Amino acid sequence: MLKRFFDLIIILIAANIFLVPVIMIFLLIKLTSNGPALYWSRRVGKNGTFFMMPKFRSMYLNAPEVASDKLDNPDQHVTKIGSFLRRLSLDELPQIISVLRGDMSIVGPRPALHNQYDLIAKRASLGISILRPGVTGWAQVNGRDDIELEKKLNLDLEYLQRKGILFDLYIIILTVMAVIKSKGVSH
Repeated sequence: MLKRFFDLIIILIAANIFLVPVIMIFLLIKLTSNGPALYWSRRVGKNGTFFMMPKFRSMYLNAPEVASDKLDNPDQHVTKIGSFLRRLSLDELPQIISVLRGDMSIVGPRPALHNQYDLIAKRASLGISILRPGVTGWAQVNGRDDIELEKKLNLDLEYLQRKGILFDLYIIILTVMAVIKSKGVSH
């Protein structure tokens, strides 16, 4: 209950900071590429349930639905402003909708795509799937797209064991620093 309250407080603060940038990003996407500004992907949530997670669309409509680090040539799929959005993690801003709906938390393991079967199964076997997925997480601030599956799982497990409001605040601070430095972003 405390974590949910914490999430809502962070969302209120973020909404005030990012309202104008969100409107600008929405318009830029609409002006620079065909299709909707938001991309909804099927993700795995708490206890293996599925939900639809929004992101600002940073790729063309025909891009494969796989993790970014699995693309052979990400450049061919990224829109004109997609690289910029991804580098600063601005494509993640609409996920506040998922936090408000209770599908996600601010901090937790990143939600797996519905087709990341290895990650889903291993998280379930380690007990990580009991956590609500996060907009950011311990694995993201320790490598983001640059880490292998086993290391990601170990970091998610460490988060499960250490979780708490102070640890979440620490991860949020590290996230802001990583975003400013564009650290660990796969295009």
